[in-house]
Amino acid sequence: MKVHHLNCGTMRPFGGKLVDGRGSAFRQAELVCHCLLLETDDGLVLVDSGLGLDDVRRPAETLAWGWRQMSRPALDEKETAIRQVEALGFDPEDVRHVVLTHLDLDHGGGLRDFPHAEVHVLQEELDNALRPNKRGNDAVRYPDKQWAHGPKWRTHEPYGESWFGFEGVREFREDILLVPLIGHTRGHTGIAVKTDSGWLLHAGDAYFYHGEMADPPHCTPALTFMQSRMEQVRTLRLANQDRLRELKRNHDIDVINAHDATELRRHLP
Repeated sequence: MKVHHLNCGTMRPFGGKLVDGRGSAFRQAELVCHCLLLETDDGLVLVDSGLGLDDVRRPAETLAWGWRQMSRPALDEKETAIRQVEALGFDPEDVRHVVLTHLDLDHGGGLRDFPHAEVHVLQEELDNALRPNKRGNDAVRYPDKQWAHGPKWRTHEPYGESWFGFEGVREFREDILLVPLIGHTRGHTGIAVKTDSGWLLHAGDAYFYHGEMADPPHCTPALTFMQSRMEQVRTLRLANQDRLRELKRNHDIDVINAHDATELRRHLP
């Protein structure tokens, strides 16, 4: 299976090294929306979808003002998944499946650009996203217009087999697994991909900073605050971070998250 690593949404919040750990605190930080495009024997699979064309063209409709002021997204149409799929020489309809770690606005924004694709997500995540009268963080993170087109939802439950100590793992196909990583949201999941060089685990927002997988773990102040502010189940989020560190320590598995530019650059040609 060939894996393409895509940045489907650059964000440049203020704070520099307090956010991304590099340079001065007075520079713009750099965060990304790290998605995967998988070439399989029966079409393309997109892991997370980042920001979509409508988010870029009409951001006020889906991206809350406060989120835009904090994240300062670049809103570059060339970064959308559909434009990158086209740039790689594929037809957007070649994307047969979109597999989501969760439905936050910077992960599910591209769904409207692939209306023909089946969208795979944990059932509890979809239930929370579709819940009426959302307030506070949930109203920001789950903008209804991103799925007003009626995606072809295919939901999964966090029950299944064991995989390197993780329980409840569901097989989407034998080389693509859903690995529940509850905490950031109640329906958050990692996506494990069997590549030619071994397993790659896209952990979504289970952690935000590459230093969290180090020994000892460390994170920047701004991202530590953001994770605490957005978490839905703190005990499970922290427990799953411990398990991810153990996975990296004891097994030859490549673990990445959704927003760390350092991890993305490590995988670019």
